[in-house]
Amino acid sequence: MRMLVVGAGSTGGYFGGRLAHAGRDVTFLVRPARATQLQADGLQIRSPHGDFTLKPQFLTATQTISPFEIVLLAVKAYSLDAALEDLAAAVGPGTMILPLLNGMKHVEVLRARFGEQALVGCVCKVATFLDAQGRIVQLSALQEILYGEMDGTASPRMEQLDAFMQGVGFNASLSTTISREMWEKWVFLATLGSATCLMRGNIGEIRAAPGGLSLVLGILDEVAAIARTAGVAPRDTFLAEVRVALTASGSALTSSMYRDLQSGGRIEADQIVGDLLLRGRQSGIATPLLAAAYTHLVVYQNRLGAATLRDRPA
Repeated sequence: MRMLVVGAGSTGGYFGGRLAHAGRDVTFLVRPARATQLQADGLQIRSPHGDFTLKPQFLTATQTISPFEIVLLAVKAYSLDAALEDLAAAVGPGTMILPLLNGMKHVEVLRARFGEQALVGCVCKVATFLDAQGRIVQLSALQEILYGEMDGTASPRMEQLDAFMQGVGFNASLSTTISREMWEKWVFLATLGSATCLMRGNIGEIRAAPGGLSLVLGILDEVAAIARTAGVAPRDTFLAEVRVALTASGSALTSSMYRDLQSGGRIEADQIVGDLLLRGRQSGIATPLLAAAYTHLVVYQNRLGAATLRDRPA
């Protein structure tokens, strides 16, 4: 099987790099600047599981692209529309698209563009970032991908995909409950991102502040209520684990959205928090804490957009 990884950033580059390093047929679809960097320095990964550098196969959108069996879609949600135009030629009648995006809005977008058959449910769990040299740095040992048919059925193509993903240096699992897995990840990310961005601190710092504990748990309750009503209900065991992780004294845990905000970068406010807030309002669920977090994030986004406009030449 042949895989096209759309994006060689911190997430796509990590999982795609592991697959390529293990001998899988992987090609990256990248922007011209990233192509130049890969050509010069290779794809460099720094990880608790071992460092390596490889010279990957890659394409840019200006080159001829033919269909692939697998497309691993690893872009930020705000880049999704542009990415879909770039990868469209790679999607044939039997192509499986595995999106490593946060939230659930992209599911609707992919279904509308390529049809139900192309979509495979997918969740990834990893903490990585690109450093100043363009190297992919893994922050913790966690590295996992879950995938499966959205309706939970077993299928021959999932067996083929599962075989492709095994033995490549990260944990890979075929799931018959992938929709729930996707919603559970969203519940965790939305709570963590809302709390850390709104309070501008890590979980330990929030926990130590007056009212911090009740704020985090209040956001979690709001988000979980939306999932139960407008999505797939999270498991009680999952919520118990999340409560422990989000209230640990001294924890340095933060969200990638908080790290992006701290570095002055673009954030996925609309996809991680805004879309969830909209679903809650449509279901009649009161979410004052989530709404406050979203307002805070939009103020940042608007300020960032205004700064970008000011920096453009006349």
